[in-house]
Amino acid sequence: MPRFVVVTRPTQYDELIARHATRQQAAFFLAGRGQSLQSVDRAHQRWLAAVDAVSAAIPVSWRRTKVSRPDLDRFVFQPDDLIVAVGQDGLVANVAKYLVGQRVVGVNTDPQTYDGVLVRHAPDAVRGIFAAVERDRCEVEERCMVSVAVDDGQRLLALNELFVGQRTHQSARYRIGWDGVEETQSSSGLIVATGTGATGWARSICLRRIEPPTLPAPGESNLAFFVRESFPSVGTGTRIQDGVIGEGKQLHVVSEMNDGGVIFGDGIEDDRINFHWGMQASIEVADAKLHLVC
Repeated sequence: MPRFVVVTRPTQYDELIARHATRQQAAFFLAGRGQSLQSVDRAHQRWLAAVDAVSAAIPVSWRRTKVSRPDLDRFVFQPDDLIVAVGQDGLVANVAKYLVGQRVVGVNTDPQTYDGVLVRHAPDAVRGIFAAVERDRCEVEERCMVSVAVDDGQRLLALNELFVGQRTHQSARYRIGWDGVEETQSSSGLIVATGTGATGWARSICLRRIEPPTLPAPGESNLAFFVRESFPSVGTGTRIQDGVIGEGKQLHVVSEMNDGGVIFGDGIEDDRINFHWGMQASIEVADAKLHLVC
């Protein structure tokens, strides 16, 4: 029998309690700064109610388990799992790179706070969604992902975007190769975005450019890359600024950073590839796709 895997992440309330040990201490800390624990607590209660609604809607004949975002890199997913991400849109991106074709249901715990681009379903609607999944009558949308392969064998997937650059605020130094052109650059790093990520970081970069490339739509198997604030000098160039990576094409980056060079996806810096001097990375459209239940 297939298994429901409910994926969550700690709420702001959870993180406050973890930092200050007790509710009273957290409330005292916030009160000293003119803030209140009440709004955080209300959001936490809505989250708890959503998790309870999801749990109650799971058919009794199905197996079930639960995993928190910090434990995703150690969790073993099974081929026939149904993934239920309960929280915000970013949680779907966090889990997507660990999956191989499993379907994902996104449940929005706070529609007034989260856009619901990926967490499309209200907690009180999941019973019908689960029934459709059980009968294999649900609609599934495929979303493109981005893949990076490093010459030491490490690989990383991301649903929104990859970041290549310095872990600190220092300049990132690297050689970049694109469309037959190669140059050494010093910049604030570069990002490679999918159509899903086109409404986030990539869009904010586009707003600052006179002639930005066309951002891919969510269902398109294209990627857009952007170099951030490249610096022209005797030894560094600025010819390569952005472009669209279609299927079958690759962007190549060779690190010239002795320390602090990193590659990470979807804002999760802890799950990163350390990108040291001489390491070579190839970035392209991933074979894997997110299978999102509509």
